[in-house]
Order: sequence, then structure tokens, then C-alpha cells
Amino acid sequence: MKVTELLKKEKPCLSFEFFPPKNPEQEEQLFKTLTDLKKFNPDFVSVTYGAMGSNRERSFFWVSEIKNRFGIEPVAHLTCVAASKNEIEKYLDELEGLGVQNILALRGDPPEGQKDFIPPADGFKFAKELISFIGKNKPGMCVGAAGFPEGHITVPDLQKDVEYLKQKIDSGAEYIITQLFFDNKYFFDFVDRCRKAGINVPIIPGLMPIIGNKQIKRITEMCGATIPKELHEKLDRFQDDHAAIKKIGAEQTLKQAEDLLKNKVSGLHFFVMNQSEPISGILKQLRI
Repeated sequence: MKVTELLKKEKPCLSFEFFPPKNPEQEEQLFKTLTDLKKFNPDFVSVTYGAMGSNRERSFFWVSEIKNRFGIEPVAHLTCVAASKNEIEKYLDELEGLGVQNILALRGDPPEGQKDFIPPADGFKFAKELISFIGKNKPGMCVGAAGFPEGHITVPDLQKDVEYLKQKIDSGAEYIITQLFFDNKYFFDFVDRCRKAGINVPIIPGLMPIIGNKQIKRITEMCGATIPKELHEKLDRFQDDHAAIKKIGAEQTLKQAEDLLKNKVSGLHFFVMNQSEPISGILKQLRI
């Protein structure tokens, strides 16, 4: 089922994001996580796609596993990184063969050690080009785009960032999943800018429970998300107490999720980092 159809349900859409495991131990962990989180009846789950296409095969394998073994609707990530148009066309054929109906189309991050994004030969420079290409080659697929409540790290002007997002919607994207954020005001302001710019597709907020102090600081430095001062101070106060950090992270995410649901969001998308424990506790309290 397409994400756009899932978003028409009366209740808010529930979704998770996973990354492909790199070794047998991580595979076992992901199987356990999927088994645990399936109990909450997610509407869909997305699977990330590594830089330089390094884990494309594993990504597509897990897309298939999620659909066929777990019976959950998958959303495959597809990026512009290190892939020509011909290669992307082959990837689309492969995904179609797997029965995939949904794609999250992204420009993708530069590979590690590379400061700026360099488009591949005969490839795409922008996500909007990839989105348009998917629409022309696989018109039956439902395509989503990424949104950035605090602006993309390479686009400091928030209004300009929304203009770029509008171009992705005009190219065929049918819904938006946002980057993580820790202050809901950023999300609500982002939605307001989008609506004023004529972006009327569903916007799903992305939430990431904090499970490690160093980890979340590294992630936010990479994506440009802000850790509020009070939360930052809490994390620093308990930086060596992993149990306390997880508790702080869960409380923060629960607080955000409750407020977002109160304000009638289209759904909640959790970046689970392939761990079920934090999300399970949050969802039990949310009762969705």
C-alpha cells in the first residue's frame, strides 16, 4: 500500500526507520527489533541507503525481508550518490520486482572524507531531479521527500530551503518526512512556512530518542539540528550514566510526541537506531 493511502487513515500514521546491519550480530539485533516493534502495528518502515551505494544490496534485502517476512509496508531510500541514471533505473526495476511501492528520494550525504556533494557522471545533482526521474520511469510508485525544520545544513536561509522543498514537491514528491528536531516549535514553524509556500502534502515529523550523549552530538553536528539548552545541560550532567541518558532521551521524545499528536500531525516517524527498547516504552505510554 502507498504511504499516501496509509496517511488517509483516521488515526495518525506510525512509522520507523532502520539501517541495514553490517554483521551477523547486528542482523540478529535488527530481527529482534523488528519483531518487538511489529507489535505496535506500524503503517510502514523505511530502510536507509549508505553513502557510495555501499550497502545498497543489504538495504534492498532488508526491504524485501520487511515486506515478505514481517508483513510491513517498506519504504526504500534511494539517493543520488554514486549512481548514474542507468544504474538508478536498474535499482528502480529491482525495487519494483520486490513489490516495493514507496521510495524516499534523497540527494544523499557526501561520502566520508568528502566535504561537498559531487554529482556522479550522468547522474543527478539534486533530489528534485531524482524525484522527477522516478515519476517518469515508475509512475505507479509513491515518492516522498525529506524536509528540514531547521533548514538543511548547506542552506542557512530558511525561506530558501522551503523554496527548494517546493521544487521537490512540484517534481512529484507526495509527502514529506522531516529531519530530527528536539524543539517542536521548529516543526510547527516549518509547517507554517511550507503551507505559506503552497506545499500542501502531508508532513510527517521525524523523532529520534537519544540513547547516547556523544552519539547525538555527533548526529546533530552532521545534520544541523539544535539541542535545546536545558536538554543539553541534562545530557552533560549525566554523560557517563548511559541508563540516565536513555531515560532523559525517552522522556524528551515522549514529551514531543504527545504535543505533536495533540496538534493533529499526520503521523510520527521514529529513527530507532535499530533498537526497540526506547521506542517500545514511548509507544506504550502514547497508546497509539
